[in-house]
Amino acid sequence: MDEQSCPRCKSTTYRNKNLKLLVNVCGHKLCQTCVDVLFTRPSAACPQCNTALRRSDFRMQQFEDALVEREVDIRRRIVKIYNKLEEDFPTLREFNDYLEQVEIIIFNLANKVNVDETRRKIETYKKENERTIRKNNSRITQEEYLLKASLESEIKDAEEKRKQLIQDQRDVEKQKLKDKESLINDLIYANAPADEVIARHLILKQQQQKEEEKEKKSFFFSAQNKANSANAQPIVIAPLYEYKETHADTFGPKPPVEIEIKKNGYLNHIRGATSSEKAGGYTESLACRRAIQDAFNCLYM
Repeated sequence: MDEQSCPRCKSTTYRNKNLKLLVNVCGHKLCQTCVDVLFTRPSAACPQCNTALRRSDFRMQQFEDALVEREVDIRRRIVKIYNKLEEDFPTLREFNDYLEQVEIIIFNLANKVNVDETRRKIETYKKENERTIRKNNSRITQEEYLLKASLESEIKDAEEKRKQLIQDQRDVEKQKLKDKESLINDLIYANAPADEVIARHLILKQQQQKEEEKEKKSFFFSAQNKANSANAQPIVIAPLYEYKETHADTFGPKPPVEIEIKKNGYLNHIRGATSSEKAGGYTESLACRRAIQDAFNCLYM
């Protein structure tokens, strides 16, 4: 990575590790010391291009490339003016054309192409869309506030978890130290062999670990039950379903049942069902009965 330097005092990041470079609106950079020296008065000229500047025109440099820094600064200022969203346009094509127009404006300002004409275009747009710009900026500000609040909440939760983890580790270390001191005291003052004392401590330690595991499991299941109960659907008490056979009035005579169809010769002139058709549940009497039903349907209308 190339070292950064101030064009006025020639200080570099190699010689001064604490060097802070600031960038102004015209894209040139100065170290913070030179800015403080030059801008003791309200305004001064840029040492490189003589552009009239104020102290507030400088900001901390983010990128090493001056062109990238300039384009990012221009983009930040332009999107506050051209801040329409997709829902502000009747079609997606018009929204894409609008975004392309914004990119052309940023390119012209960053590369100093038709700068005067582009600035006049921006001023005209600001006057024609002043109300929309103000409304969208307030909406964007509110969204940024909500996002910032959400990020702060996540950072706070992560910090609390980190503190709790550190505290748990300290508690474990304290417990280990306490167990060690207890074992040493028992070895010194207990009237029993060392092997027996150590074995008794190991059994006690295993019992404590089992109790801790039971507490963790009970806590986990209680939390899970609470979550399930919170998400559970309410139980609806209703009478049991009772099947009732449906009756449809066909407005015609009742067709013969299957036994009458076979007995009265309805099947004499109907092709018999094949074995594969019978395997699928088809019979010639079934087809014949359906044909008779269709024939008798609505005869009394």
